[in-house]
Amino acid sequence: MIKFDLHIHSLASGHATKSTITEIAKTASLNGLSLVGISDHAPKTSHAGKPSYFQNLIHAPKLRFGVRVLYGIELNILDFDGNVDLDYEILNKLDYAIISMHSHNIASGTVLQNTDAYINAIKHPNVKIIGHCDSPAYPVDYPRLLKAAMKNNVIFEINNSSLSPDGYRGDTKKNNTQILELCAKYNYPVVLSSDSHGTAHVGDFTYALRLINEVNFPKDLILNYSLVGLSEFLHKEL
Repeated sequence: MIKFDLHIHSLASGHATKSTITEIAKTASLNGLSLVGISDHAPKTSHAGKPSYFQNLIHAPKLRFGVRVLYGIELNILDFDGNVDLDYEILNKLDYAIISMHSHNIASGTVLQNTDAYINAIKHPNVKIIGHCDSPAYPVDYPRLLKAAMKNNVIFEINNSSLSPDGYRGDTKKNNTQILELCAKYNYPVVLSSDSHGTAHVGDFTYALRLINEVNFPKDLILNYSLVGLSEFLHKEL
């Protein structure tokens, strides 16, 4: 049984949702999850939380409706040097960070440039997950990026929103398939993410699991099935 979902946005992300963290935790409980991660968009996203919001998350309740709540962030990669939009001091206090490319912060470059941007960004403190690195608009060298990810203890997410028929990133199935095949080859885990904006899709991995089954990806390499595995990966007691 799937235990957690780490890519969820609350109203603090500034778009597409009015759901509070409490409402998200309640939905997670109703959906049978043991843990959720709140990963609101970083400050360079329009109308997203300011640095003070992320700084204050360390004081937020860690348990809501019987669900353990982790507080992270979805960082924006700002340039090909891998700079991101939150100060290291605050970033280090969060439970984890996802790094992603968004068109409002960085235009796609060459395969080399895009890959370098991700590789440089995963060196930042507390970055644990490469977010929706499946967009055809941002082509990357997946074998090279995976090697860097393994070196830095960072994993790819398989983003359910990207694979949804109404997803806005285009046809991401080919890229997600390549990610899964490479991770299976190197016996390296992935994490499934809903990328839910609000409560609507919390814990929903319908399309991600469909692809997982199609390519026969090993279940024991899917981090979501084990809180112990997540604890070891984050180096954090849960």
